[in-house]
Amino acid sequence: MGEPAPPEQDPFYRPPAELVAAERPGEILSARPVAIANQLAALDAQAWQLSYRSGDSADQPIAAVATLLKPAAPNGKLVSLQVAEDSTGLFCAPSYTVRRSVQAGLLDGQIDPLRSAPALLAQGWTVVVPDHQGPNAAFAHGPLAARIALDGIRAAERFGPLQLPGADTEVAMWGYSGGSIPTLHGAELRTAYAPELNVVGVVSGGTDVDLEVLSREANRGPGAGLVAAAVIGLAREEPELDAYLRANATPRGRQLLTAKDRSCVLHQAATEPFLDIDSLVQGGILDTPVLRAVFDRTRMGKSVPDAPVFLYHATADWLVPIGPADALASAYCRDPAARVSYIRDHSSEHLTLNTLAEQSVVAWLRDRFAGIPADNGCIVTDVGSIALG
Repeated sequence: MGEPAPPEQDPFYRPPAELVAAERPGEILSARPVAIANQLAALDAQAWQLSYRSGDSADQPIAAVATLLKPAAPNGKLVSLQVAEDSTGLFCAPSYTVRRSVQAGLLDGQIDPLRSAPALLAQGWTVVVPDHQGPNAAFAHGPLAARIALDGIRAAERFGPLQLPGADTEVAMWGYSGGSIPTLHGAELRTAYAPELNVVGVVSGGTDVDLEVLSREANRGPGAGLVAAAVIGLAREEPELDAYLRANATPRGRQLLTAKDRSCVLHQAATEPFLDIDSLVQGGILDTPVLRAVFDRTRMGKSVPDAPVFLYHATADWLVPIGPADALASAYCRDPAARVSYIRDHSSEHLTLNTLAEQSVVAWLRDRFAGIPADNGCIVTDVGSIALG
């Protein structure tokens, strides 16, 4: 069996526009069974992919894709797992990466998007993994990613073979780093956009709260190449920013914008890791009104999730600074109805924390699915290592 066709060449990803526009958000456009090829250990799960109607950040119709995993002994609970796609190429999307071998994925520059799935499936939880960057690979755009994730949950609940109890399905959302963007933006938007969803818990780690602070602190550091890719991704969903980049790019900027135009996360990080992001544009980019307006539109904290929230962050995170996460937890906690558990880990860093936190995350989710109430108010805990909790 040969390699699957990449999304750019696969009509599953590009249904007719009139078909998409005729459906409601979350309605299934097409479905197919798939084989998960990239796991080092075989998943004990059936897998499908759905194409479904969602909306962009202006609520205009778009087609989105999600991968569904049904465990051998499902218990009717659903976890929406938002992974850190962090890329500008459609061939980096989770739905494509999971169908390729580990080796092929790494050659593309993409990491295994299902690293956390076995721990969830082992609990009997069905898993939906949305391609939350959408059909234009709009990396880092929270309002877009939120809609795609919420509509992916709707589509999973409507997909008969999963045998979920529809809108009564108890749902949790989990994302780390780039996956935190659809997760927490989705949790903040749920009441207005998808009020019927029964979200019982939200988990976010290494949270990208404020892309402006992240960009300034990462600039000229080891994460600058990845942040530059996020600026390109934002422009995919923001026409004014896209036009500004094209009109004002320096010669060096044009070279880098071309180099990063279609590239997965590992290649993005390795391409000019100590870049001065301001060098992309004549006179600099980080202080321009057009980019600062986009940063404002994509900043978290515009509303407080009504589901319990579990946050975790490394105090020594070298890529995503902890300050905005501290501020977000404080902002949520000013709402007397908030239920927030926030762990600040003092021995991890950005790349290790999510793996070390997996046991704590699963335990917290198990309590939510068991109907154990989350503590009222806010609990902030400083730990030596979350792995010891």
